Amino acid sequence: MNKVSRNSALILLLLLLLTPVSEGCTTIIVTKGASADGSVMVSHSDDNDLMDQRIIYVPARKHAPGAMRPVYCTAAAMGEFTQYNSFLYPRMVTNGRGPGYDTQGPKSVPLGFIPQAPETYAYFDGSYGIMNEHQLMFGECTDGSKITPDPQPGNRILYSSELSRIALERCRTAREAILLIGSLIEEYGLYGTGETLPVADTEEGWVIEMAPSPEGKGGLWVAKKVPDGEVFVAANQFRIREVNPDDPDMMFSKNLHEIAQKHGWWKPADGMLDWLRTVSLGEYNHPYYSLRRVWRVLSLIAPSKNFSPWVEDGFTKDYPFSVAPDRKLAVRDVMRLHRDHYEGTEFDLTKGAAAGPFGYPDRFYGPYDGSGDVGDPKRVLEGAWERPLSVAYCGYVYVNQARGWLPAPIGGRMWLGLDKPSDTVFIPFHIGVNRLPQSVEVCDTTKFSRESAWWTFNFLANYAGLKYSYMHKEIAELQEQLENGFLGTLEIVERKAVDLYRTNPAGARAYLSDFAERNTAETLKKWWELAEHLIVKYNDGLLTEGGKVGQPLGYPREWLSTTSWPDGPTSYRKR
Repeated sequence: MNKVSRNSALILLLLLLLTPVSEGCTTIIVTKGASADGSVMVSHSDDNDLMDQRIIYVPARKHAPGAMRPVYCTAAAMGEFTQYNSFLYPRMVTNGRGPGYDTQGPKSVPLGFIPQAPETYAYFDGSYGIMNEHQLMFGECTDGSKITPDPQPGNRILYSSELSRIALERCRTAREAILLIGSLIEEYGLYGTGETLPVADTEEGWVIEMAPSPEGKGGLWVAKKVPDGEVFVAANQFRIREVNPDDPDMMFSKNLHEIAQKHGWWKPADGMLDWLRTVSLGEYNHPYYSLRRVWRVLSLIAPSKNFSPWVEDGFTKDYPFSVAPDRKLAVRDVMRLHRDHYEGTEFDLTKGAAAGPFGYPDRFYGPYDGSGDVGDPKRVLEGAWERPLSVAYCGYVYVNQARGWLPAPIGGRMWLGLDKPSDTVFIPFHIGVNRLPQSVEVCDTTKFSRESAWWTFNFLANYAGLKYSYMHKEIAELQEQLENGFLGTLEIVERKAVDLYRTNPAGARAYLSDFAERNTAETLKKWWELAEHLIVKYNDGLLTEGGKVGQPLGYPREWLSTTSWPDGPTSYRKR
């Protein structure tokens, strides 16, 4: 390799290393009046590249008077902070949050401490808090904000991940959670990116959005209730607009207007403060990176409203904060939203040259692509891919349900899909378990393991890319079979759990835990069986089935016409 080539290679390597982690989540709230069964639902796809994919059960605990709770740094904010032992994996190492986080490795170093609650609730945890034993639920997406400061002990020690966990440890309702989060931001300071956190309970759904303050301490936040009967979606862009001080269904930081005016972000002559315009530069990453997903969800749930996929700019008001769906949504409807690649639209990622001969919908990002939460409309890009709801770099996705007509341990249900939504299965877990299966709580993305549930789904999702249009059909068939089967089985399981809970709550928890263990193991077994079946069936690009080995399949004629095949060597004449 010559000197020029070596230098070019080094530059490319540096670009790859310095390119920020491509994160970008989609999150949805379905209110009680908008759901088919009367549950409140919160969903979240954690599109985190190859970070920590473990889902951890954090048990309830009692704490001594005067105890202090450590607040840890998170790599989900802006990458790793080695001075705090904050890594992409493991996200946290501590003996203070149950056995799931009491693992090998350097102990996490606290950014600071806050007073501990006498008792803390049990909850499911991932990159962000998921659901607690009282059916309080969170979603999340990262947003571009005008400033993204590093953590600073004494001034900025909180990020949305720890805020959601603290709320799950201490709160029973969405309103309680918002008031707590808001007060913590104002007292202890916010670092990192802008954030949207949907938060809901058995009765209502709220959205709290937050951004670091230009003051260097504290933070800015605003919250808005989602009207009952409507659905909310966010996709890496703030969704709250006018902050109306007279609206009983809004809350916001007490110094929001003062700070915005002081720093020239807003002035009273502008009218009501527009939260999105005040604290951000508009769209995240690149045009339509966020808004196309918002359009897609709204267009799927409310086609009668004829939302256009085209807007004037990143500050558009064409997409309302929430909408009433044309028909009420069932839990599998929400799963299908997260599996979408714009199929059947002009943006269909299963079509076109980039999809290859077998309609592969995923696009792999490089150093030439936009990344991070820059959100600067003046930045010039060479090109960009459409950003769908389901992406290859999704770490996990879930749909939470809160059902107030059932005892909380049984009513709270997390449907967990590991790896990318389009090619995984959503497995149900009740919040009333006293543990999660070991296969769900272990995953190191640098070491392949059949003992890890995440690797089970990740393996097949990657393998299916070799002949996607063929293999995905069989994956979708098993998804349908398993998820519908879960729904039928859960009716029986939950009836028994409710009966048991009346006289023996601990027994009900053990029963739900044992069910989750068996159901997860059986699901993983079936998924590996499908993977092994597809490896044999489509080995070397051929078809082996029905006793016939190595049948040629070739390529679709439509795709062949776009290649060199029609002009290939069909004669000995020189062309």
